[in-house]
Amino acid sequence: MSKSLNLFGGAAFGTVAVLTMAVNFADRNIAGFPENPPVMTAIAAPVVSSGLIGAANASTGAGEGKFGLGRVALPEEIAAWDVDVSPDGTGLPVGSGSVEDGEMLFSEGCAVCHGEFAEGVGNWPKLAGGEGTLANDDPVKTVGSYWPHLSTAWDYVNRSMPYGNAQTLSDDDVYAIVAYILYSNFLVEDDFVLSNENFLEVELPNADGFIIDDRAETEYTIWRTEPCMENCKDSVEITMRATVLDVTPQEEAAAAQAAVAQTAAVTEPVAEAPAAEAAAVVAAAEADALDPMLVAAGEKVFGKCKACHQVGDGAKSRTGPHLNGIIGADIGAVDGFKYSKVLAEMGGTWTHETLAAFLADPRGFAKGTKMSFAGLKSEDDIAAVTAYLASFQ
Repeated sequence: MSKSLNLFGGAAFGTVAVLTMAVNFADRNIAGFPENPPVMTAIAAPVVSSGLIGAANASTGAGEGKFGLGRVALPEEIAAWDVDVSPDGTGLPVGSGSVEDGEMLFSEGCAVCHGEFAEGVGNWPKLAGGEGTLANDDPVKTVGSYWPHLSTAWDYVNRSMPYGNAQTLSDDDVYAIVAYILYSNFLVEDDFVLSNENFLEVELPNADGFIIDDRAETEYTIWRTEPCMENCKDSVEITMRATVLDVTPQEEAAAAQAAVAQTAAVTEPVAEAPAAEAAAVVAAAEADALDPMLVAAGEKVFGKCKACHQVGDGAKSRTGPHLNGIIGADIGAVDGFKYSKVLAEMGGTWTHETLAAFLADPRGFAKGTKMSFAGLKSEDDIAAVTAYLASFQ
């Protein structure tokens, strides 16, 4: 028993000694906690004149009632995001760009999705065409047919294009691309130059086609009720099928897709066809001009031409002459169309060979032609388009 007391007694004495030393150290070296410590208050936000800067302050938590975390956005940081352009021209930078320059820029950076003439590729948006279609079941909504303000086109190109590499275009490049889009919609001539000075002079065809949406006040109360969340119908049946979007599976749709795949195989690019060799490309095409598959392939390739040329019933001359009966017709001889001087004075007739040479390299075939298209590079495409045009004799 005496041994246990000695053991525990020594341990207790040591513990008391350590605690006493700790208290003495704290008294000498650690500041005391005040009875009424000051409460941390919010750091007042600096007074700024710009509404945008004020909004940035709120987003960073530097406003009243917050803890002052972060900092106020700098004016130059806000300016980097403040790129919007309004219909009245607010936000437009100084600059200019021509249709000619825009064509080259569009071909290099935009045509892969939107087509050489802004006609659209696959499901990528069409930027040109669609005139008079807004009342149709399947309207074609483009810059020329649907958009009310040119500023929308400028703002979107500047803000979001080219796809995957946004905001890499200079202001002049944006003006040039928008000018080319206008040209593709037949709204300006090929020598047009768009700038911040004449921007508001360009009025889009659908400028007055939009109205204020007042359905919240005039209609919602009539048909809006509490939504049904369960057991809303006794049975669910398909009552209609999607025809425009091709999303309802059908055997006919599968067959159509197979036909498209076969047509695509015909138009696969295989080699370049310079003008000097283009005549030989269609030697066999003349005999097979009305081959259905070749004509179908040519119709697809002709999509690159439709922005300027029409063919078929009711075809009219527009930016380019209509192409009905072109095989065997005199060069530069469509009534009522104003040709460039070189074609008007060239003479001769359009044969399979001359048409192929022109399609391969328009400017090489007729130096000075106002046709801006660079030419078809695939021999198969040239043969297919020639066959397609020959079907409209």
